[in-house]
Amino acid sequence: MPKIKHIAMTAKDPHKVAAFYMELFGMEEVGRSGDSHVYLSDGEMNLTIRSCKAAGDADVGEGGAGFEGIHHIGFVVDDVAEYSEKALKVGAKMLSPAKAAVGAGTGGATPPGREGPTNAEVKISGPNGVVLDMSETGWIGN
Repeated sequence: MPKIKHIAMTAKDPHKVAAFYMELFGMEEVGRSGDSHVYLSDGEMNLTIRSCKAAGDADVGEGGAGFEGIHHIGFVVDDVAEYSEKALKVGAKMLSPAKAAVGAGTGGATPPGREGPTNAEVKISGPNGVVLDMSETGWIGN
């Protein structure tokens, strides 16, 4: 059964927002991708604080460019290709093709104990426009 393992939030100041979650809830920083992404974890779930999306981004989301808040939710699934087909059949819009690349979805960091491709991910949007990620391996910190 698919599990929610990732939430991505956009912010104008990702480092300030990440510090808030670390100080308030004791979340641990598990990675960074330049100045644009801070990856946090509670040991079970990945919370990515990322820079706001731009107007030209394929997955800008219903909030539009510059939106601050929850941008997308990530589900771990057994087979990204199978769930991509299923998503299209139930009316999802495909926002990105499936990809498998070392470091994808992990800010370039390979999680401990994982070898080879660290993520196979596809982005879709549901009927209300919310962006959803589907991954076979999850995200750093979960």
